[in-house]
Amino acid sequence: MRFLNRNKLIQRIKTIQSYLCTGLDTEMGKLPLHMAKNGENLVEFNRKIIEATLPFSAAYKINTAFYEQYGSKGWAWMEETLAHIPDSVFSIADAKRGDIGNTSNMYARAFFDTLNFDAVTVAPYMGEDSLRPFLEFENKWIICLALTSNPGHADFQKLNTEKEKKLYETVIETVCKWGNPDNLMFVVGATLPEDIGHVRSLIPDHFLLVPGVGAQGGSLSEVSKYGLNNDCGLLVNSSRGIIYASNGEDYAEAAATEANKLQKEMAVLMGNNDT
Repeated sequence: MRFLNRNKLIQRIKTIQSYLCTGLDTEMGKLPLHMAKNGENLVEFNRKIIEATLPFSAAYKINTAFYEQYGSKGWAWMEETLAHIPDSVFSIADAKRGDIGNTSNMYARAFFDTLNFDAVTVAPYMGEDSLRPFLEFENKWIICLALTSNPGHADFQKLNTEKEKKLYETVIETVCKWGNPDNLMFVVGATLPEDIGHVRSLIPDHFLLVPGVGAQGGSLSEVSKYGLNNDCGLLVNSSRGIIYASNGEDYAEAAATEANKLQKEMAVLMGNNDT
């Protein structure tokens, strides 16, 4: 049974000197050349990636869309993949759920009770009653979308509100009233390092999940400069740069090499942050 509270997450990060979150956004068509493109091999690919990168990963993030597209079979492959992630390692369902209260309650039960993920990403647009069901689960986390790095983020997230704040600032301020640093993280894109610094000034104690390092062009050193706090306070996600480091039979070894590179850089950056 998973039981990863804040202290246990921080302890794992400090033990392995890494705040790497490895993203398992696995595409059937991108399986290594020697593997037949089927669900059995997709799960086997994920298993070997997990085993190879485990010494360097504080967390794993499964983007549910990559599995849900296949219907019930894909859901089963996602469950099998999750079963390969040790209970001592933080697991994230990147599902971006958020709906009226009774529907969100069912989503929360799906990801926390049935699947037993440690955390799920959520969209806050529908307000407190859409997030409250997730927050009522003990020792589980929500990871709330705050300031993303996709091109369309400015369509809404940086609009000014009546209080002369950006919408994303209001979201962070408001959602923090519903949760706390023990059950609430925020998503902030890696391609906006100075914005990460601003978010950190608003929420000095919360963890941030930061996608966009690697294939999307985000800088780990810049993210760390602006985002690290005394407890680390970061989970930096890398997906394609790790899991597709090779399309040959050495794919797991290549993934381990890339994850190890990030871990070594993170260890240095954590040390710099302590001084």
